[in-house]
Amino acid sequence: MITFIIIGVIVVLLVAVLVGAYNKLVALDQRADQAFADIDVQLKQRNDLIPNLVETVKGYASHEQGTLDAVTRARAAAAGATSVNDKVAADNMLTGALGKLFAVAEAYPDLKANTNFLELQRELSDIENKLAAARRFFNNAVAEFNAVRAQFPTVLFAGMFGFGADKPFFEVDAGDRAAMTAAPPSVKF
Repeated sequence: MITFIIIGVIVVLLVAVLVGAYNKLVALDQRADQAFADIDVQLKQRNDLIPNLVETVKGYASHEQGTLDAVTRARAAAAGATSVNDKVAADNMLTGALGKLFAVAEAYPDLKANTNFLELQRELSDIENKLAAARRFFNNAVAEFNAVRAQFPTVLFAGMFGFGADKPFFEVDAGDRAAMTAAPPSVKF
């Protein structure tokens, strides 16, 4: 009789550990998904702002068509990206194209003084700040999920629950990181 009670207590404890670990993984997975959705919102806002920015610059720098086309292509790629890795690559491409667009704008004093351009630049800067915060929140949620998934005893059965792989971080690719640390761009308006 005592043996059955001991076995019953062990089974109940084991089930409690499994349920607790599963619920923690589900909660952290949902938090990471919600954080990624926040990034999506900021990326959509930025993508919606870009056509207005391009149109404003077009009026002043119509012969800079290559730069304008690069921004448009990068925006289209960003809008079509679905996975974290695709969004990271598209975001890096769009950030580079926007940097070139602002460098072009530097050569046009009338454009730099245009109130519409200044407002669009302010809005874009605000969105970029919100996007950076959303990326940090997402990466924190991913780090927490990955850490809990790899901890004992969760690592023993995370795969059985469908949580067998680490979630990817939203990070700058190695080439862009090297370019940023080597010579950061200086753009003044």
